[in-house]
Amino acid sequence: AVLAFVCAAATSAPASAQRVGPQHRPSVYLQAAAAEHSSYAATFGITLPWRDWQTSLWGAQVRGYWDLSLSQWASDGAAGHRHTTVVEVTPSFRLVPDAGRSALFLDAGIGATWSSRRYIAQDKAFSTSFNFATHLGVGYAFGDQRQHELQLRLQHVSNGGIKKPNPGENFVQLRYALHF
Repeated sequence: AVLAFVCAAATSAPASAQRVGPQHRPSVYLQAAAAEHSSYAATFGITLPWRDWQTSLWGAQVRGYWDLSLSQWASDGAAGHRHTTVVEVTPSFRLVPDAGRSALFLDAGIGATWSSRRYIAQDKAFSTSFNFATHLGVGYAFGDQRQHELQLRLQHVSNGGIKKPNPGENFVQLRYALHF
């Protein structure tokens, strides 16, 4: 249903907006996120496209890229307010309808995180500093050369069953990126 919506919206865009976006160029981004029970994250990151790889799928262009980030997670736990620094590396895929000409896109990825200490919130505690992160997002590219983008993402972080407990955390993320 999401893909159908994105495709319909892409084909209804004005012809002047039907330019190929800058998805083949690196970007820097800022991202804010929130999870249940007073947990928040602020992130700075970069994306590095896979220059030699792209494919077509259902009339859309699919490209891959590396997403590298540094985050500060904040949460309220039994021991008070706590900060955790998180480094993340995620290979990701971007699907851009209309053979890559749409301003709308879907994004997905599975990667790994390492945190400076275990994440502890009010009602949960991670058992490991190493975790996996998966995300699914929808975004919109804009600007004269579509160098700006906004993206709404859902991210799940957990250790994938390496060690118990494995409560995981779900973040809603809002990202602004600038391609250069």
